[in-house]
Amino acid sequence: MIEVVPFTVGPVQENSYLARAQGGDRAVLFDPGEEADRLLAGIDELGVRLDAILLTHTHFDHVGAVAPVARATGAPVYCPALERDVMLDIDRYVPWPGIGPFENHEPEELVGGGERVSLAGLDFDVVFTPGHSPGHVTWALADGSALFSGDVLFQGSIGRTDLPFGDHQTLLRSIAGLLDAYPDEARVFPGHMGVTTLGAERASNPFLQDLVA
Repeated sequence: MIEVVPFTVGPVQENSYLARAQGGDRAVLFDPGEEADRLLAGIDELGVRLDAILLTHTHFDHVGAVAPVARATGAPVYCPALERDVMLDIDRYVPWPGIGPFENHEPEELVGGGERVSLAGLDFDVVFTPGHSPGHVTWALADGSALFSGDVLFQGSIGRTDLPFGDHQTLLRSIAGLLDAYPDEARVFPGHMGVTTLGAERASNPFLQDLVA
């Protein structure tokens, strides 16, 4: 059983998630986008040791607090391999003026999809889900009960593809892969908006109707 504590942070209202096995003393942190002090306070309040920082992708609103959180906790950063270069020069990839500056960080671990990663008493499958960004991955709990989907799938919506390197058809193929691979009851923890399930999105998400027809 997984226990998830959400934090909605920064001006873009990005969701970062602190996850642990039920009652465990170790945790992982997904997509620390902003407000490092708040995230660190949440880790302390939960009374856990941070085993890793897990990134779905490297858009600035998902990685802005990576470096300070990694430095404070000593936790290694798992990053999509295709997006490593962004972490080495985050500000260069910010598409709008007046945002940042952000502190760069060299990821300790690179993933590309197909890996199984065991951390904090939890087993995750790394699923390659490009389209919103070229190296985007979804972190799926190995029992299929939870998906940390970043900006692939939202409650009632899908990730935007008008940013550099986005591709709408690739994104739809990635979502179709998740719908095929995981049960309707799988909880979806998205990078923005509320928690949902695959079944709810299959039934009512207007962007998915062509996929499920």
